[in-house]
Amino acid sequence: MTNPELRRQVINIYKELLFLGRNYPLGYEYFRNRLHKAFASQAHLRDDEQIRKGIARADFVKKEIEALYYLKRYRTLKQRYESN
Repeated sequence: MTNPELRRQVINIYKELLFLGRNYPLGYEYFRNRLHKAFASQAHLRDDEQIRKGIARADFVKKEIEALYYLKRYRTLKQRYESN
């Protein structure tokens, strides 16, 4: 990767996804291994535009995971308060 700004963005999104993976339902190890494979499969990219598309896709995945966590939290709270 030649562009240091893109490299920094890729590392940051990787770290953010790893942080989100702590609470993944199938376990952190499962999440970490899958995340590593996904990023490693794109390591050959050299074109800045392709790297930006990859970053956008990773950001989308991050938002989807966050949405799943919020939904899980909402359902848990709803279940607790409905039973009262």
